[in-house]
Amino acid sequence: MSKRALVVEGGAMRGIFATGVLDAFIEREYNPFDFTIGVSAGSVVLMGYLCESYQRNYKVITEYARSKEFINYKRFVKGGNLIDIDWLWNTSINNLPLELQKYESRNVPLYATTTVVDTGEPSYVEVTRHNLDEVMTATCALPIIYRQFPQIDGIAMSDGGIADPIPVIEAYNKGARDITVILSHAQGLFAKNRQVPWLTRRLFRTNPVFGQEFLTKESRYNKALYFIHNPPKDCKITAIAPDKTFVIKRLTKDLEKLDQGYQQGRNAGLKLVDNDPSFNG
Repeated sequence: MSKRALVVEGGAMRGIFATGVLDAFIEREYNPFDFTIGVSAGSVVLMGYLCESYQRNYKVITEYARSKEFINYKRFVKGGNLIDIDWLWNTSINNLPLELQKYESRNVPLYATTTVVDTGEPSYVEVTRHNLDEVMTATCALPIIYRQFPQIDGIAMSDGGIADPIPVIEAYNKGARDITVILSHAQGLFAKNRQVPWLTRRLFRTNPVFGQEFLTKESRYNKALYFIHNPPKDCKITAIAPDKTFVIKRLTKDLEKLDQGYQQGRNAGLKLVDNDPSFNG
C-alpha cells in the first residue's frame, strides 16, 4: 500500500513558517502521515510536531534563536561560530523538554537528513531518544557559519541541506505516493547559484568532496522543485510555501517579521487541513 509522507525544508529562521503550519496541524489534531523527513531546522520543527509540543518551536525561534548567545557576529569575526547550534539545542531542550513518549507512541518516524562530510552523500537518520541530541545538532550544522562537523556514530556530518535540500525524492523512494512538503522560500522559487568556486574550494580544502557538493547544492534544490512541480503519475504532491510577502531570511531576528511569518504558516496549515477531503477532524 502507498504511504503518506510529510517533508519539511530547512532554512534556519525561515523555519518560522513551517512552525506555523505544524502548529495548525496540532490544533486540528491532523496527522495522517506514515513517516516524516526533515532537513536542518525542518527536522527540529517536525520533532516538536510529532511530540505535540504546541508553540514550542515558536518559542525556540522567537526567544532563544534571537539571542546573541546564538547569533553573534563579533564571535564569528574572532574565529568562533556565527551561530551556536550546541547552545541553542541544549538551552531549548533543557527549558522546553520534548514529550518523547508521544513521538514514540505515534509510531510515525522522523528521518533527519544530514550530509556525510567524507562522501558528500545524504544520510537519512531515524531519530530516537537515544540519538536525538547528536542528530539534531548534525542536521542543523550549517557549514562556514558553524565551524564544527558533528559526529553520528563516529562519522562526521554537516547540514542536510547540502546533500538533499528538499528530500521529496527520498520520500517517494521510501514508498510515499501522497507527499506533503513544507517549503521555506517564497512561493517555492528556483535557486540561483551564487557560489564563488575558488573561495568555496579554499574554505573546504581539507574536505574537497564536501566542497564540491557545497558548490552544486542549488542544482539538487532545483531538481527537487522540478519533482514537486512534475511528480510521477502515481504520486500526489501538495506543496505549502510562503507567498511573496514572506521576507524572512536565514538569520532574521525582527520579532514583528517572525510573527507575521508564523501567522502566514498557521493560516496555510489551517487551509490545507480544511481542504483535505480525507480528514474527518
